[in-house]
Amino acid sequence: LLIALSAISPASSVFIIVPGVLATAGSGALLSMAAGAAIAWCLAFVFAELASAYPLSGGEYAIVGRVVGPFWGFLVMGASLIGNCLIPAVMALGLSTYLGVLLPGLPPVPTALVTIVIVTLVGILNIRTNAVLTGLFLVVEILALLVLVALGFLHVARPLTGLLLHPAMPGGTGLVPASAAMIGMATSVALFAYNGYGAAVYFGEETHDAGRHIARAVMWAFAIAIASELVPVIAILMGAPDLRALLGARNMLGDFIAARGGPILATMVSLGIALAIFNALIAMMLLAARIAYSTGRDRIWPAGLSGALTRTHRRFHSPWVATLVCGVIAGLACLVPETALLVITSSTLVLIAGLLCVAVIMGRHNGTTDHGHYRMPLFPLLPAVALLAMLSIVYTNWLDPVIGRPSLAATGAICVASALYYRLVLRRRGAWVLRGPDDC
Repeated sequence: LLIALSAISPASSVFIIVPGVLATAGSGALLSMAAGAAIAWCLAFVFAELASAYPLSGGEYAIVGRVVGPFWGFLVMGASLIGNCLIPAVMALGLSTYLGVLLPGLPPVPTALVTIVIVTLVGILNIRTNAVLTGLFLVVEILALLVLVALGFLHVARPLTGLLLHPAMPGGTGLVPASAAMIGMATSVALFAYNGYGAAVYFGEETHDAGRHIARAVMWAFAIAIASELVPVIAILMGAPDLRALLGARNMLGDFIAARGGPILATMVSLGIALAIFNALIAMMLLAARIAYSTGRDRIWPAGLSGALTRTHRRFHSPWVATLVCGVIAGLACLVPETALLVITSSTLVLIAGLLCVAVIMGRHNGTTDHGHYRMPLFPLLPAVALLAMLSIVYTNWLDPVIGRPSLAATGAICVASALYYRLVLRRRGAWVLRGPDDC
């Protein structure tokens, strides 16, 4: 649960992703975050049901491959492996911004490379040690968010009802009503802020009796993520002294904290956010390593590489070779322009979530998830709503020619490359058999 919450990283989501929601929808961001939470609620139930049936290190691809079919599982594998190896680079490149309050002028790329090296070495440690470390860092994250909430609710400048009934955004020389289209577009960004509650499935093989308990961990991670991200947004919008100035600022949350709490408190919170990013990087590296380990166990790569990826550390029992490989890939990705990384990774979540919705429906139909210990309520309404939401996000991404449309093209290219590898390499070896811990 602690590692899953660290993968969500509520503080870094609030300070890094939420400003994008505010910039798009203005005070309508509150409605966008609420709508995103509703979609995430549907997806959390999808994750919970599937994870209780298949609590495997491969995560989403291991589930989709077993329920929908090996070909579709391999497409998810390609998107998941690339996304989980590149996203740490995106996060690491942003770390110097927050460390700059103590060490001004830190170069982003060298700082990111050093961070990736440290995170990779930490990722080799025992899973319990990592759970303790991420848990301690998570406390600092929550404290930073509590400061934000307190500053907002102790200096209320406008009522909640006004924000809900009359959402506004900057326009011209003042504020104008926020359109439904902008609120809808911001909802797709808000959904990404909550992502990560399904991370518990990656550690199912290292968790006692995971099939019985993993659904509860997923739902708790979801609930905590919603509370720790939605409440601060409410506090910021209610407590901002000047809503137009807040929405037009380059550093929205930093300026808000400085205005309400002073520069010293703003510096302390910035350091807390840097720690939150580092914490999320640890969790992301753990996830990526377990996907890579699972691909080795499933013999996706040439025999030598597949065998190496399945090696576990004698003392820490962690997939140390897989961790090092993911660390090297993330380090090399730090040398790639950040915009290119965002283009490559932004739409992979939509593909994965959409196929998981298909998987949970097919699992009920063909009986492949009958052995699971959890069944979601309101089936099949919840996965159907989530699937429609994914399709709407594809549409809104298509309307964005800068990041969204190229991102869809990049995800399509990943799918084509994965399909070619599957057809030309794996299928020529015979049927691709997905393996579990008992097959090693």
